[in-house]
Amino acid sequence: MKIMKDNEIALVKEILKKLGASEEDREYVAEATIDADLKGFTSHGLGRFPQYLISIEAGTINLEDDIVIERETPAIALINGNSGFGQAVSYKAMQLAIKKAKDVGIGCVGVHNSNHFGVTGFYSDLALRENCIGLVLANTDPAIAPLGGKTPLIGTNPLALGIPSETYITVDMATSITARGKIIESKRKGLDLPDGWALDKDGNPTNDPEAALEGSILPFGGFKGYALAALIEILTGPLVQAGYGHGVTGTASPDKDCTKGDLYVVIDPSKFGDFGEFVANTEDFVSQIRATGETVAIPGDLEVKRIAEAEANGITIDEKLYEQLKEICDNLDIDIDSYIEE
Repeated sequence: MKIMKDNEIALVKEILKKLGASEEDREYVAEATIDADLKGFTSHGLGRFPQYLISIEAGTINLEDDIVIERETPAIALINGNSGFGQAVSYKAMQLAIKKAKDVGIGCVGVHNSNHFGVTGFYSDLALRENCIGLVLANTDPAIAPLGGKTPLIGTNPLALGIPSETYITVDMATSITARGKIIESKRKGLDLPDGWALDKDGNPTNDPEAALEGSILPFGGFKGYALAALIEILTGPLVQAGYGHGVTGTASPDKDCTKGDLYVVIDPSKFGDFGEFVANTEDFVSQIRATGETVAIPGDLEVKRIAEAEANGITIDEKLYEQLKEICDNLDIDIDSYIEE
């Protein structure tokens, strides 16, 4: 089964409308959801959507959300998301960071009391549209055990960094070897995990997604990934007055209050010099990279390819996800089959 881009956007909006979400929030959530699926991050797109429904039913997503700016300077702000949709809170936070960067050269906005927001790179992309550099960091429920330990303490803690240029240049990655969402997706599909992804609760390597979710995910690159994840935990926990370590809940446990934090950093390259020259030099560097080999890829090339393929051919929906979505739609008197193609 497949769903085309416009149908997925329409389906997400219709479900959220039936649930009482505002028109603004429906737009933000739908845009972030389709962005994840088009880029191939299906674990954070429509596949993650049932989790948001659990959060709404549990009251951990506030449909009457409105952010509050608790602290602010010309370059910095701290936002309380009031438990709103993570996509809506994050969109507003990034827009504020962009405005500050345009005003003073750099904007740095921290967020606490928000919710899971989809893929990190969606928000760094917002900065690219304004000819700015975008950096986004977040923490999650504990998933990575400190090296030498067995108990998960640090989140998968994603980061996304995008550079404005003629070429789409971006990286969006978890600091774990894989995102927790991919393990959840593997469990839903009944697939084994690749070797080297996870440990069970006793610290033994495992290919079983369920055992991995009860155990820990390995950091990418050994100590380097662990160290990066740990530092992001501080920047998105204590720095922004959000949860950290064992105090983070809600990203993998949708029935619990979400206590994770986010950090949005935007830099305006034009404050350093001529923007056109910055782009020209960046593209020259891109050309140098491509000249080193026929199969060399620029960070972002894979996403561009995936987007083109998904827009042309649609996004695959597996049987179990279809069943989950059908149950949601049946309860809301929505005909899901009018959106899906066989």
